[in-house]
Amino acid sequence: MKNEELFETLVPDMMDTLERRFRILRQIYWMQPVGRRSLIESMGLTERLLRSETEMLRELELINISRSGMTLTEQAIEFFPAMERTMNQLYSTREIEKELKKLFGNRRVIVLAGNIDSQPKIINELGRTVTKSLNECLPKGENIIAVMGGSTMSGVAENMQSLETNTRHNIFVPARGGIGETISLQANSVAAMMAKNTGGTHRVLYVPEQVSKSTYDLLIEEPAILDTLRLIEKSNCVVHGIGRAIYMAKRRNMTEEEILNLRNLGAVAESFGYFFNETGEIVYKVPRIGIQLNQLEKIPTIMAIASGKRKGKAVKAYMQNAPKQTWLITDEACAKEILSNTQI
Repeated sequence: MKNEELFETLVPDMMDTLERRFRILRQIYWMQPVGRRSLIESMGLTERLLRSETEMLRELELINISRSGMTLTEQAIEFFPAMERTMNQLYSTREIEKELKKLFGNRRVIVLAGNIDSQPKIINELGRTVTKSLNECLPKGENIIAVMGGSTMSGVAENMQSLETNTRHNIFVPARGGIGETISLQANSVAAMMAKNTGGTHRVLYVPEQVSKSTYDLLIEEPAILDTLRLIEKSNCVVHGIGRAIYMAKRRNMTEEEILNLRNLGAVAESFGYFFNETGEIVYKVPRIGIQLNQLEKIPTIMAIASGKRKGKAVKAYMQNAPKQTWLITDEACAKEILSNTQI
């Protein structure tokens, strides 16, 4: 008998109460300070029920209620991560993880509760989860971790924690060029932030992502660029995001003609400069400096991070091409969107 089934048998209404109170605490944590009216609208609870539950949470010294709104107490904030992990174990996310792992056949799937599209603080938990996952799988000695850019990767980097030990050192390198993008979203910036927050070191690759063959041949003659490219080729771990095709095309300043072509080809996902349709077929490739899709097969550990319902199609499309050693880290909304029209 599963834990939740045992609890339900012993105290029939306990699981409903436990889940409801946790959801209220989590929503306050994400929105604080938040008023009762906003909480009612975001959760779909009646005013009477919410008032009753928040009064109970206040008596338990888990929330503060003031004119500015409701906030979690220091005590609640301290044990909130452990409580969230426990609730995830009790409820559906673990079953969803199993379904996705069966669908894609990859090494590991981690699903966090919620939807980052409407609950942006999930990025904090994504950062902690990536840290924990890397801590679990990185070997002793020197590791070279190639990282991609993008808004998700930037948010993850800002929320990572120490990875260095007496027997392990990590070097973060950009998996691609990226001059021309918003600075904070460039792979160089993400690598630097990850190194800073984890205690590692980093290298830079100051080249445009997309260049002609003749320009590429000239650039790689530069000693600093060549050294970084050689280091990237030795990576034993890659951490990357998965983008929506048209959004990524616009972010990369592709022409209207190229974007129209992507639409006609049915592109829904982009990663590593490759565009995929819904069935996972590669329909377009952008020439680029950095890691290529076919190089991933020889890299021992790969972590793909993408979340939110709107990324469901993109994640499903890319993961059909992902190497089997890939870890997929996502949220509940994205996972459910993937599974909604899938028969396993």
